[in-house]
Amino acid sequence: MVYFEVYSTAEDALKREKQIKRYRRQWKENLINSVNPQWRDLYDDFKEQNIDKK
Repeated sequence: MVYFEVYSTAEDALKREKQIKRYRRQWKENLINSVNPQWRDLYDDFKEQNIDKK
């Protein structure tokens, strides 16, 4: 996992996922590079954020 966004509802997350899927690959790569230029694996960061929400 090299990119993720957190939303308060599943509906909002699905809406954003569908939006991102419509974009071209280069736009997606630019999005990743803007927050994670080394393309570091962010799974542990994601896991920690989800644990905090429970």
